[in-house]
Amino acid sequence: MIVEYTRYTIDVDRRAAFEEAYDAAQKYLQASPHCLTYELSHCAEEPARYVLRIEWVSMGEHLQGFRKEPGFRSFFSLVQPFVASIEEMQHYQVTGVKGSGGASGTAER
Repeated sequence: MIVEYTRYTIDVDRRAAFEEAYDAAQKYLQASPHCLTYELSHCAEEPARYVLRIEWVSMGEHLQGFRKEPGFRSFFSLVQPFVASIEEMQHYQVTGVKGSGGASGTAER
């Protein structure tokens, strides 16, 4: 598994359109056999910041699989207006450092 992080800075007047674009584009991630899971997070301290986290089967399955699927063009056309707002788009390998905290499902959502 590989994790792709894409960090965005989105101006206040574009935030609704940004979230709507990813809401519509997520169907292509859901349909992809190369995508394991994804989430779009919005920063509480700095509201202009967003992070898109996508788990792919592998980097190759992302770059040579998903990007060559018929739905990729439609996916990209939805999110393309926000590409210039990307601060970082990288693939990360998960390390063995992970676990669960002591909270029992009481976190704010």
